[in-house]
Amino acid sequence: MIKILIIEDEEPAVKRLQKMILELEPNAEMLENIVSVSSGVTWLQENATPDLIFSDIQLSDGLSFEIFKQVEVGCPIIFTTAYDQYAIEAFKVNSIDYLLKPIKKDDLQVAINKYKKLSSGEKTNIDIKKLMEAFTTSNSNYKTRFIVRYGEHIKTIKIEEVAYFYTEDKINFLSTIEGRRYTIDYNLDNLESMLDPKVFFRINRQYIISIHSIKEMFAYTKSRVLIKLNPVSKHETIVSTERSGDFKLWLGDEK
Repeated sequence: MIKILIIEDEEPAVKRLQKMILELEPNAEMLENIVSVSSGVTWLQENATPDLIFSDIQLSDGLSFEIFKQVEVGCPIIFTTAYDQYAIEAFKVNSIDYLLKPIKKDDLQVAINKYKKLSSGEKTNIDIKKLMEAFTTSNSNYKTRFIVRYGEHIKTIKIEEVAYFYTEDKINFLSTIEGRRYTIDYNLDNLESMLDPKVFFRINRQYIISIHSIKEMFAYTKSRVLIKLNPVSKHETIVSTERSGDFKLWLGDEK
């Protein structure tokens, strides 16, 4: 029996992965699902090491690599992500595998077979530095942080901390996943070319949202979609008619 831990903050992705794993390995034991860096560190510190970990790269509070920087893990890890531009070879070392989302069943089977071929009790050494370098290099064309001002203070906001951008009374704002908002110097037209299109989507003239900020979605009039964001937005957020088709395609390519 393989004891499997999944580190993933998107519930639909978790359910899909669990379903495919159990179809391939009916006797696998699915351990608790981890949704953040902080909870991942705590769980691994307080529980026995699983046999195998499936870990998304980008979580709600940062990169999953941070978990393995803080906790030494001696089992194989299969990283999953929607970013096909990553340096894949960086994930093919030291018993680490890499699956591109949406995950295909055949690819999952190959990854599980690779795990099974590992020697029993073999130690897995994760080259976190190499993985971080691959992540940083492959995303160098997109904005990784923003400088914001509040009062007389200046601070930086990492892109992983951003829930969405919006315009109000001709002023542009950045909202963090913690619910704080700051004015920024870029308008939404500028931001569209600066942000990774795998993560951010402009739903209408007023909002650009992160895939991680979507809490709920509802069918709306004329094939539009009503989105409930987390944190809650000040305005009603509806995908415009002309963007609805592309939005649904974007969702289909999600993590």
